[in-house]
Amino acid sequence: MTRNRKYAGFIAAALAVPALAQPQGGDRPAAGSAIDWRACADADFKGMQCGSVQVPVDGSHPGAGSLGLAMVRRPADDQAHRQGTVLLNDGAGGSAIEQLRLAMHIRMPEFAGDMTQKFDLVAVDPRGVGHSTPVVCGEPLKPAGITHFPKDRAAFDALVSHNRAFAEDCVRRNGAITSHLDLTSTARDFEAVRKGLGEQQVNWYGIHYSTLLGRTYAQLYPGRLRTMILDTALDDTGAPLSRITQEAATAETAFNRFTAWCATSKDCALHGQDAAAAYDALVAGADREPIPTKSVGHQPLTGEDIREATQDYLTLTLHWPELAQAIVKAQGGDATDFIHDPDDTLDPVQVQVPACLDNARPVSTLAQLSKLQAELARVSRHLGGAVRSYKAMAGCLGWPIPAEPVAAGPAVHGAPPALVLQSTHQALAPFGAGAAMAAQLPGSVVLAREGDDYSMFLSSRCVREATNRYLTARALPAAGTVCTD
Repeated sequence: MTRNRKYAGFIAAALAVPALAQPQGGDRPAAGSAIDWRACADADFKGMQCGSVQVPVDGSHPGAGSLGLAMVRRPADDQAHRQGTVLLNDGAGGSAIEQLRLAMHIRMPEFAGDMTQKFDLVAVDPRGVGHSTPVVCGEPLKPAGITHFPKDRAAFDALVSHNRAFAEDCVRRNGAITSHLDLTSTARDFEAVRKGLGEQQVNWYGIHYSTLLGRTYAQLYPGRLRTMILDTALDDTGAPLSRITQEAATAETAFNRFTAWCATSKDCALHGQDAAAAYDALVAGADREPIPTKSVGHQPLTGEDIREATQDYLTLTLHWPELAQAIVKAQGGDATDFIHDPDDTLDPVQVQVPACLDNARPVSTLAQLSKLQAELARVSRHLGGAVRSYKAMAGCLGWPIPAEPVAAGPAVHGAPPALVLQSTHQALAPFGAGAAMAAQLPGSVVLAREGDDYSMFLSSRCVREATNRYLTARALPAAGTVCTD
């Protein structure tokens, strides 16, 4: 349930359902049918079932084509006391199936407790992601010469023109699905999964973007969720530009915590130096003269590229030593470690395309973008606001497909009180986003975890105990509880 670069080699397998399931012949099931379960052929999923189900590409026109959703089910260890199914889902563009693979490699069942003892785990890749009819585009997200931080009309026009060409290429290659990767369409898919599982109610474990997806599912299908565990909740109730600014400030705080760690820890390759000054000098130098990588065919990285890659290193403290090493290597002329890892469970293209459908587009002119950049520079001295929400917004300028953001803010009726897990210092989400999510789900409680990490079930005994108590007895911790381990 968390990405970890040291396990990247395990993810090199092709992302396609036949690589997971043992083929047994027969026609593909029709959209809306039961899940087609087979024994997993993948050694990492030994003893588990791999499944697929067909769902309509467009829920408003169910006869206009279908797509395949892939999933892996790990049966509860104690079937005599089984209490149901937990649906696992990752952030936008992230493969829950590959997240489950990583969890198995770190032997999660040995410490997970009731989650794996009493519940089936079903990891579902959302539409367009990972194993579920993945969206693949031919144009690069940001080729050489394109900047997400344009300073003049020519650079702004080039960005808009590229984004439009990128979107048109995606449509040519993927068809109608490109317009139906939004939260609402994805939530409808999970109702098809619930029906296919034969469960009256399911339990939801969502991380980051999937906290929004879980809330959307609860809005559309009241009463279908038994419990909701929302790890690193996002807040989409405020103005879109405020959301970007808040994320930038949050990531900047995480960066400052990283540099403070470097000052005290010999595990930091920059220990004994001013880590922030070293990073700033690296970025400034790369903007003047891009730094090459050892990846064949990959363009040298600018300072902007380095800043855009930094936030992902900050999301887990176990990556902080890697960030320091990446800076040192780049100082020596090799920026390879700042390339987004193609073997990661997160696919940048599969992040970008849904983002252009789910988020309002508050910027359409160079003047508006320049004003936002100035505010981001104010709150984000080192990263300059090069965070996921800003990159997504900049990448949607000129996007020809209209956005369809869901309504957020009002109380969701028919949803269970949720357990919202929120780190006090997460690079991806402000701590206050947890309270904003909880306010939409009456009776919910935010369980704070003192620290910097997300995917807290894997890293905190306190969080595991609270989560398992909630799953089995639907008992929430007292408001204001803070986990310190």
